[in-house]
Formats: sequence, structure tokens, C-alpha cells
Amino acid sequence: MRVLGIETSCDETAASVVALDGRAAPKILSNIVLSQIEEHAAFGGVVPEIAARAHVEALDGIVEAALADSGVALDEVDAIAATAGPGLVGGLIVGLMTAKAIAAAADKPLLAINHLEGHALTARLTDGLDFPYLLLLVSGGHTQIVAVRGVGDYQRWATTIDDALGEAFDKTAKMLGLPYPGGPNVEKAAATGNPGRFAFPRPMKGSAQPDFSFSGLKTAVRQAATAIAPLSDQDVADICASFQAAVADALGDRVSRALNRFRQEYPDKAKPALVVAGGVAANRTIKATLEALCAAAGFDFIAPPQKLCTDNAAMIAWAGIERLRAGMADANAADFVPRSRWPLDSVSAPMVGSGRRGAKA
Repeated sequence: MRVLGIETSCDETAASVVALDGRAAPKILSNIVLSQIEEHAAFGGVVPEIAARAHVEALDGIVEAALADSGVALDEVDAIAATAGPGLVGGLIVGLMTAKAIAAAADKPLLAINHLEGHALTARLTDGLDFPYLLLLVSGGHTQIVAVRGVGDYQRWATTIDDALGEAFDKTAKMLGLPYPGGPNVEKAAATGNPGRFAFPRPMKGSAQPDFSFSGLKTAVRQAATAIAPLSDQDVADICASFQAAVADALGDRVSRALNRFRQEYPDKAKPALVVAGGVAANRTIKATLEALCAAAGFDFIAPPQKLCTDNAAMIAWAGIERLRAGMADANAADFVPRSRWPLDSVSAPMVGSGRRGAKA
């Protein structure tokens, strides 16, 4: 089984071919990712129109490169999988329409994939993880804890009630005059800072409500920076270190509650696992906090390689394989309309941005 995956939900143009041969471990035959960081850096964040145009210009060549690197011809591919949401709708249109055209021309099945499902199932591609397991998704657009019970079977246990964590990192970086993307640059500055200088709040820590909140922390950072302006390099480093410490502490508290709940709901799971995915999973301070938490609770800590934690097409191709072998291919996928909002768990009540088109979180 070989699937060509296409990912264009935000500011990476990506294509990949993933193969599964019987009971052997799956193989990523190719995984091409073109970042648009340089195009958006001057604006301090992703500009949707620029992103969509960049996808249009690059995607055909990226798909050709992925097929060439894999050594698999298009007629040897079993299906085409493409991100159909959630994300920036312009980019989603580019990727999904391209996938529809390729599938129609090559007479291949088409799978419209939820971007979040790609993240949720990546640990099964990299580590062969069995269901059920716990997922912490921390990225620029999402902060969620999800019980992954099976392909297409997800239960959201917690989400953010305001900003996503990656968004909080980016906005903190922008306030402090650090370059885009914010996450890596905040972490770099924090390496030489004093995490105890600023007593930033730990949002939701100790709360019975399981969710996350980061807007208050972001406001505290702005107030601290304004109070001591103009900022020296050491001031910036200390603010970043204190912000990062607050984030890790708050995340640890929220995740600890989820680990306890997982133990209660799945008492027969001999070796439970926490999977951390999304771009923020690369942060070493956060990763170390969660690793220690899992070790104390008797959980395996699984973080896929960084290139598979950030947006990529291998996870989309793999989600397509998972759906194909589960008999979940959609015969009407060619009619699927891209969805800028598409929660994994459609049953849980929305927390943010609930409107005519659905829930952001």
C-alpha cells in the first residue's frame, strides 16, 4: 500500500509518499517540505494570501519531487491523501484541488484528511503505538489533550479557552522584538535568561477545569516589558526564560490531570503513553518537564522526530493509509469542501470561536 500525501494547511508546502507492506514497519519513501518562513518573516506572522500564492507556485514541483525521491511512479500509488482542514482556507483549496485533479487524472482514490488526525496518528507511523493513548497537541493554532481511541475515534479532554500555545510564543516574541517564528527565538533567548526574575502567572494551575489559557500570561509579559522599557538584551532573555518556565509549569499541571484520568478510564492498559506533537513539542524545557511527569506517572513519553512534529505530508499520507486499511475511504471525497474549522472531536462543546462555520478549538 503506497499513498501520496499533500499538506498545505498553513505555511509549509509538502508532499510525501509513505508505504506499508503487510506486517512490516511502515516506510517514509519521501518527505519534501518547503517552508515559507522567509516570505512571512517581515510581517511577524503568516499572511494567508501570501501563503496561498506560494502554495500555488510550489506545489506541482513539490509533488513531482516527492514521487521522484520515493522511486514510485504515480500509477503505482494506491491513493492520494490531502489535508482538507483545518487551516487557512486558501492553502487548503490549493492542496485539495491539486489532489482532486491528480486523483481524477490517475484514476486513484482520494482521501480528505483532517490535519489534526495526521498529528494524532503520527506516533503509530514512527513508534507502532497501539490504541488507546493520550495526545498533547501543541502548535501555532491548536492546544489540546485528546484521547486517541482508534482511527476516526477521538475524544477531546481539554483545549485552550483563548490563545493556542504556539500563538502565545509568537506574540511574546513580537512584543520583545524577536524575529519570526517566535517559538525557537524565545527558546534561544531564554537559554541565557533568569527564569526566576519575573513571577508570571501559571494560568489554570490547580483548576478543576481541565482546559488551558494563555491570554493572561501574554498580558503579564506585555506589562512586565512595558514597565522596564527600554529593554536590554538581558531583560529580553529574563522575560523569555520566565515566560517559558510559566508555560512549562502550567502545561505540566494540566497534563498531570489528564494522565490521572487516563489511568482511571483505561486501568487495563499495561503501559500507557503520552504522545506530544506540534511545533511547540520541540521546546526543550517543555519536553523535559513532560518527560519527568511521564516517568513519575509510569507513562511512556513519545515525541516523534521534529520533522514529523511540525506540519508535513508524511503524516497525511499515513493517515490515508490508516483510513484505507480500516475500510474508511470516502467514496464522495471528490466533493469534499475544504474546512477552515474541523475539530477532531465533533461531540465536545466548542470553547473558542464558535460561529456559523463551527468551532475553532
